Amino acid sequence: MKTTLEELQAFAAVVGTGSITAAADQLGQTVSGVSRALGRLEKKLDTTLLRRTTRRIELTEEGHAFLVHTRAILASIDDAEEHMAARRQQPAGRLRVNGATPFMLHAVVPLVPEFRRIYPQITLELNTDELNIDLLERRTDVAIRIGELRDSTLHARPLAISRLRVLASPVYLKEQGRPKTVADLSRHSLLGFTHLDSLNRWPLRGAHGDEWPITSTIGASNGETLRLLALQGSGIVCLSDFMTTGDRARGDLVQVLAKDTVDVRQAINAVYYRNTQLAARIACFLDFLAARFATGAGCWSQASGKESSSMR
Repeated sequence: MKTTLEELQAFAAVVGTGSITAAADQLGQTVSGVSRALGRLEKKLDTTLLRRTTRRIELTEEGHAFLVHTRAILASIDDAEEHMAARRQQPAGRLRVNGATPFMLHAVVPLVPEFRRIYPQITLELNTDELNIDLLERRTDVAIRIGELRDSTLHARPLAISRLRVLASPVYLKEQGRPKTVADLSRHSLLGFTHLDSLNRWPLRGAHGDEWPITSTIGASNGETLRLLALQGSGIVCLSDFMTTGDRARGDLVQVLAKDTVDVRQAINAVYYRNTQLAARIACFLDFLAARFATGAGCWSQASGKESSSMR
């Protein structure tokens, strides 16, 4: 019996997501269906590809070897679909996009309906992670990354720039008072990130320099959680404009220590593994984002748009 595409997709999805349940969600199938597909695959190959424990799933040595071929086959299918779409002059196929939760919610999701109207043949898959992922391991076509890029193996396309501000809700400031100096922040509840110390160095000038490292009173792994905490009056936060433009326009969040704030703007880049010409489905998505960000509200500063393949 020959291996089927369904079985290969199930195997790759389980490895990529780390669980049968998550793979089933990704593929739009039942957990039992994915489990049966894996069982059939291992039976056909007469080998064990995955070790299943109550806590996690691990690849066997044979599984590692077969995964390389599986990903190559699935990539070839994607390329074949794209080639046929190119003949129709209409980008098509599955486009896997990864980004931080706040960026996906505030910057990408609002644009999806328009993108789908323009490119109905592209199937979008939007995934979120707060830390940088391995694009190959997760079978991701393009990732949106905010801030300094460190991986020199990636190509990058600048999309936009977004300014950082220190903010609080009027409710919090009424109850706790408005800080008049940077030093006053030591007496306030500060909302910070738990996973990257660099995000807890706020752009505030003083005797300490142009950055002020905070010790958070409440920590969270992503900016959207911190935004919601700030909106409910739990403390002072430092966030990028792309998340808070609406909040500031409505007066739900206001800037504090504006005169002491250094004008720091975070670079927003699309990154991808491609040594050849970009796939049509990726190129049209990046062109679409860059165009919408360039003509969008005041949360964006325009990026250069020049692609780079060498980054710090």
